[in-house]
Amino acid sequence: MKLALCQIDPIIGDLEYNKKKILDGYKKGIEAGADLVIFPELSLVGYPPLDLVEKKEFRLAVNKTANEIASKTASVGLIFGAITEDDDLIGTDVHNSALLCYEGKIQFIQHKTLIPNYDVFDEMRYFDPSKEVFVHQFKGENLGISICEDIWNDADYWYRRRYTRDPIQELLKKGATILINISASPYSYGKRQARKDMLSTLCRTDKLPLAYTCCVGAQTDLIFDGASMCFDKDGKLVKVGKSFEEDFILFDTEEKYEEIKNCEGSFEEEVFKALVFGLKEYCTKLNFKKVLVGLSGGIDSALVTCIAVEAMGAENVHVLLMPSKYSSEGSVTDSLKLIRNLGILFNNVSIQPVVDETISQLKSALKNIGGLTEENLQARIRGLYLMAYSNNEGHLLLTTGNKSEMAVGYATLYGDMAGGLAVIADVYKTDVYKIANYINREKEIIPNDIITKAPSAELKPNQKDQDTLPPYELLDKILRMYLEENKEFNEIKEIIGDEEVVLKVLRMVDFSEYKRKQAAPALRVSSKAFGYGRRYPIVQGWRK
Repeated sequence: MKLALCQIDPIIGDLEYNKKKILDGYKKGIEAGADLVIFPELSLVGYPPLDLVEKKEFRLAVNKTANEIASKTASVGLIFGAITEDDDLIGTDVHNSALLCYEGKIQFIQHKTLIPNYDVFDEMRYFDPSKEVFVHQFKGENLGISICEDIWNDADYWYRRRYTRDPIQELLKKGATILINISASPYSYGKRQARKDMLSTLCRTDKLPLAYTCCVGAQTDLIFDGASMCFDKDGKLVKVGKSFEEDFILFDTEEKYEEIKNCEGSFEEEVFKALVFGLKEYCTKLNFKKVLVGLSGGIDSALVTCIAVEAMGAENVHVLLMPSKYSSEGSVTDSLKLIRNLGILFNNVSIQPVVDETISQLKSALKNIGGLTEENLQARIRGLYLMAYSNNEGHLLLTTGNKSEMAVGYATLYGDMAGGLAVIADVYKTDVYKIANYINREKEIIPNDIITKAPSAELKPNQKDQDTLPPYELLDKILRMYLEENKEFNEIKEIIGDEEVVLKVLRMVDFSEYKRKQAAPALRVSSKAFGYGRRYPIVQGWRK
């Protein structure tokens, strides 16, 4: 059977836009001689639709649009994802479904069986699981259609399975001859290789070809990399869609193809591309034409500026330099060199007169202003400058804090945390350096002095990050274990050896939850990012 995989970038809730994408892809599939044209999970509504699902008017509109799409079909089959509704008075009565259409109507519907409820997934809030799976006979093949999570429970691959049911094995028992999985699988580095290994094991074991169609795009913090995959019955990967862009893939289940060995690049390359794509998508879908960055002379703001230029073009990136009396001469000259290297526009506006006047005015109310109060005041005045520029010019302000800083609260509310999107808040400080060196792999774009100098917020004389924090190599090692591996104090202490520093870091992370609840959404590139996927209480007594 000749399959066309349409790796599209839908917009959540924009049914007419998504309908056009589906019909255009279907037409292209017909012209290419496909027997069946396949679109990703929830491609009609966008993923994740969240509480839009709870609106009756929205569900009725989805049903109407799905039938309009079906009415345009001919003998060539069309599979796309949508929400459907039952009336059995149990649960939500709403399903995440795959619709198979041909000859002018919806011929078959398969609901999603395994409903994920972990990390960024909250589908149990909205969807009921399928009670049963079925195969559908079409053009001499028995189609075994599944949806995303349904295929992530293979006993031959997973040491410990999350679910008792295995919808794929149920489809095989019912005589499936081709496996089709429509997916909206959020990106994190390493997941594409894991996906390839898992799907390859499944096909090799069950001796069936598989077409895995994944959406592409970014929906606020979630990035979807596409990279749809086709496997032959021997488990060989024979087709891979493009990463971080739409694609159209033809796969003939009877044809012999060369095996594709590699499906994922280096960490630095992949994450840089993901962040560029996530920022570009956020701006495109919210109609921001230009972005703004506060450029400090440090590596974090330099990296965010490079990502912005790659995503938006140099002409659409503006930076503000906002030196104070504590800013080193090198920070300003390094920033100017980066600006020249990137060819971007800038303004240089000192914050010192405003800091001095603010302190003067506050003296009648606050005695002995200094220390942390004065440091945070500087950051907040910079935030004031940036937000004023953003409001006046309509630029999207990007925050520049990294994951290490956000984890331990080394950031100022309403100061450097001010902004509409946190570009690198899921990138550890040690990884920031790796990506910066990747950007400089062919020529110096980020000045070497920015990369090599000791990190500093420059809010007081001779300040260094390590005055407050452990060395970043040690800090990030602890944070990875705590945040991504879900280890606790005793486990981490055994590995690190320094009980005091481990306890200090974990306390800082826990105490800073209130800051992160007020932070801009962070582009997700790891398996456990701050935001929707990590739900930790602000008020708690676990670690006093």
